[in-house]
Amino acid sequence: MRRTKIVATLGPASASEELMRNLMLAGVNVFRLNFSHGSHEVHGRSVELIDRLNAELGLQVATLADLSGPKIRTGEVDNENMTLTAGDEMMITTRNEGCRGNIISLNYEHFAEDVKQGDEVLLDDGKLLLRVLSSNGTDEAKAKVIQGGILRSRKGVNLPKTKLRLPSLSEKDLQDLDFIVTRNIQWVALSFVRSAADISDLREKLREKCTGTPPGIIAKIEKPEAVENAEEIIAAADAVMVARGDLGVEIPLERVPVVQKKLAGLCIASSKPVIIATQMMEGMIAGMRPTRAEVNDVANSVLDGADALMLSGETSVGNYPVETVETMNRIITDVEANSRNQKDFEIRTSSLERRISDSIIMAACDLARKVNAHALIAMTHTGYSAFKLASHRTGSGIFIFSNNRQLLCALNLVWGIQGIYFEKFSSTDTAMLEMRKVLLARGFISQGNYIIYVSSIPIGKAGKTNMLKLSMV
Repeated sequence: MRRTKIVATLGPASASEELMRNLMLAGVNVFRLNFSHGSHEVHGRSVELIDRLNAELGLQVATLADLSGPKIRTGEVDNENMTLTAGDEMMITTRNEGCRGNIISLNYEHFAEDVKQGDEVLLDDGKLLLRVLSSNGTDEAKAKVIQGGILRSRKGVNLPKTKLRLPSLSEKDLQDLDFIVTRNIQWVALSFVRSAADISDLREKLREKCTGTPPGIIAKIEKPEAVENAEEIIAAADAVMVARGDLGVEIPLERVPVVQKKLAGLCIASSKPVIIATQMMEGMIAGMRPTRAEVNDVANSVLDGADALMLSGETSVGNYPVETVETMNRIITDVEANSRNQKDFEIRTSSLERRISDSIIMAACDLARKVNAHALIAMTHTGYSAFKLASHRTGSGIFIFSNNRQLLCALNLVWGIQGIYFEKFSSTDTAMLEMRKVLLARGFISQGNYIIYVSSIPIGKAGKTNMLKLSMV
């Protein structure tokens, strides 16, 4: 059973019912809806299809809404391309003048106020680099071209050394949230995160807008400030995405691999899921096979302990979306089967009221390693024990029973979790017996296997895991 999960982005190449079904059967655990593209009508159809296919196939594929966040872009370019030559001086303005000659316009009104001499201005995913020479503090700044090339209309702008006053949530994001809370969506990813306050702001808005359980919040780490404030952001968020595309432009490229490993370790220590994203299998957008470097990237991300790996253009606009998922599935499965030297991650204890639960779960995972238990089994109403069990990264299967279908879908993002719908039972003994019957019937366990239950007595007491039982089937 594969433990590292696969997130696939939906788009024109994968939006049909047939392709979505094939992607789910190929091993997709989470579908990502990219709100930088597509209308609410398109995303609404996708959510309905995911719900219908989950019911048809007996799966619990989760849905992740990725907010676009504020975007700084250049203006329209005269004649659609403009050559920047190294050494040239340019005027960068916030006035709506377009881009021509030695003028580049931006849509960020505070640009000239925020930048200072020596700040870098990266255009078009870092393909073009300018350095600020001076600013008038109101609406324009002079900059020197360091790395030239062709600039086209409405290209993205990154300002890695500049403290920006942009909020994480744009007006568009707020409108998208109004739509998201009306659909069966388990996770929301927040762009442009710089501090824990950005997470708190989104959480408050979700509470205001949601009538039921709000979706979990995924903090996208893509800014230098987010790397600096990683621990407080991880504590505030429900999960983290290492968004290596923008991150690789905002910080030196050579730092990205170490930052990825550090963030994965911090997330596991805090029992928060971590997604590694961007260019995992980029070669399969146009080709049938990934490069060897991409295979190694996937493998190393698995070895780093990632909960999930994310595909973007590979499944949204690529020529081989299903084949890409199948290939990633094979790579992950092989790495997990042959990497016996699993890292031991430090797992932090939680607050005082959770100490008993955390201690029981830690003991269960230690015991699972010692007896080579085939399965760790838990019932949960909140998901707390599921996140904690997964964070210990044991070799045992983790089977989570719940009567909350929304939670089971959300847990499909988490490392090693196999969620199973289960009606509430009157006693712990009855529940354990019935759960064992289900696992036997589905072939997850067999006679002679050691299995470990963690539960609460009395049953159903949320957040009060206080029982551990080792049995042989």
